[in-house]
Amino acid sequence: MSDQLISDQEFDKFAEFFYRKTGIKFDKSKRYFVDKRVAERVKATDSESFRHYFTTLRFQASGEELQKLTNLLTVNETYFMREDYQFRCLIDSMLPDVITRHDPNKPIRIWCIPSSSGEEPYSIAMYLLEEWDGIDKWDVELIASDIDTQILETAKRGIYSERSIRNVPSTWKRRYFRDVTGGQQVIEDIRDAVEFTRVNLSEPADVRAMRNIDIIFCRNLLIYFDDLSRKVAAEYMFEALSPGGYICLGHTESMGRISPLYRVKKFPAAIVYQRPLEAK
Repeated sequence: MSDQLISDQEFDKFAEFFYRKTGIKFDKSKRYFVDKRVAERVKATDSESFRHYFTTLRFQASGEELQKLTNLLTVNETYFMREDYQFRCLIDSMLPDVITRHDPNKPIRIWCIPSSSGEEPYSIAMYLLEEWDGIDKWDVELIASDIDTQILETAKRGIYSERSIRNVPSTWKRRYFRDVTGGQQVIEDIRDAVEFTRVNLSEPADVRAMRNIDIIFCRNLLIYFDDLSRKVAAEYMFEALSPGGYICLGHTESMGRISPLYRVKKFPAAIVYQRPLEAK
């Protein structure tokens, strides 16, 4: 193989292919990041060249290699209690509003996407147990999704470094974590409370399976999409939400610049976005 594994023309073709499959756009500023990880997979698959590898990637019916490459190319950086003012908004504002019109015989459904390595959904589970009076009266389904199958397995194990749990209150650490080899593990009851699933926001069939969601946490994901992919993802999530349901974005993101479907809701703790009650 030549010193340059991927030519400029091949990079453009690859970036367009990966964008169509995942909604994630890589421009030339990401060349080093992409080239290094693609080179890993070229070597791992014993491919003769990038061209040979790319052919396999495009035409492999199982999609197994695309999934392995996707796992390498997605960024998973998070920690417990990140932007926890939105968790306070969940407890103080969103849930009290949701239950005013919710069927008491059906669970409240909260969806985290991306789940990354599990810190966000586990943080929400702890917040619900510690801060929400309604947890004794309402059944809650907590679903966490990611496109990266490897990170989902990490999330299910629930083992974290001290750095990752540094913002967890000390009383919560004692209650919800146990010392294990490799770090601190979330206790089994909390791990069992979260259902982890693989979802690609660019795949209609994946998102179509998500329905009657009351609250979505989709934080710091859409920044990796271009304008069209953001709009499509926002529309898919709109369809997933129940009328009156809410979505939380990252602090640098604004639904107003993405889709006109949502209504801005300014609560004391946070600005979130709502699917209007009258929306069909």
